[in-house]
Amino acid sequence: MAAAGPGPGPGPVDCHCHLAAPCFQTDVAAVVRAAEQAPVSALVVVSEQAGEFRSVVALSERFPGFVLPCLGVHPVQEVSPEEQRSVTLKDLDAALPLIELYKDKLVGIGEVGLDFTPRFASTDEQKEGQRQVLIKQIELARRLDLPLNVHSRSAGRPTINILKEQGATKVLLHAFDGKPSVAMEGVKAGYFFSIPPSIIRSEQKQKLVKLLPLESMCLETDSPALGPEKQVRNEPKNIYVAAEYIAKIKGIPVEEVIEVTTQNALKVFPKLRNFLRM
Repeated sequence: MAAAGPGPGPGPVDCHCHLAAPCFQTDVAAVVRAAEQAPVSALVVVSEQAGEFRSVVALSERFPGFVLPCLGVHPVQEVSPEEQRSVTLKDLDAALPLIELYKDKLVGIGEVGLDFTPRFASTDEQKEGQRQVLIKQIELARRLDLPLNVHSRSAGRPTINILKEQGATKVLLHAFDGKPSVAMEGVKAGYFFSIPPSIIRSEQKQKLVKLLPLESMCLETDSPALGPEKQVRNEPKNIYVAAEYIAKIKGIPVEEVIEVTTQNALKVFPKLRNFLRM
């Protein structure tokens, strides 16, 4: 693994990225190498549907101890690159046997959650379908003793409420787009919030970071999305953009941001301990 970066400790952990996305297919080895050299300590790679589970696990086998897999069913399912729809229990049925098969390799269940963006979930029936799929995956994570890597677009409060009602304890809320006051309910429940490089162009994320305690923050890239520049493919090495911007907002050294968020990543993903050189 790459030598530790600017600080005395290990480099940051990218707690949420999509390395199995089609746009990484041709140069994934170069993307991983650039992340190692940045240096990033580990990449927590999430999935969105059963069809990509094998690719995510294959990446973790190709880059052992550096690419760490989460499997889960996202609230929005891609039918084709042009067409997306709200998740159903049928989508989950296809995924569960594979999650069972790979459970010992996983560091978490994800990407799971709720997405109440009107173009995906306009009806109560669609929202209820998403809730059922999320509840079943919270139960699964509890049974497997794995944390949850969570999406909550346009559904911050309902997502946090379901997680609390269902007794979820180890939770990472990625790229939270709700009000900072709602996020604080998650902080009270002991949940963590990961911040992407797009913070440099998002007033909402900047407000969130002002209010969130560093002790509740992790870093992510959500690659290939949420990069420093809109419409430009994001990569895990850009995690430093998020770390530096948080340091600026909080008025603290970037080394402190990296150290605390890495410790937080170990709290929310205990299996990371087996891989990170602390």
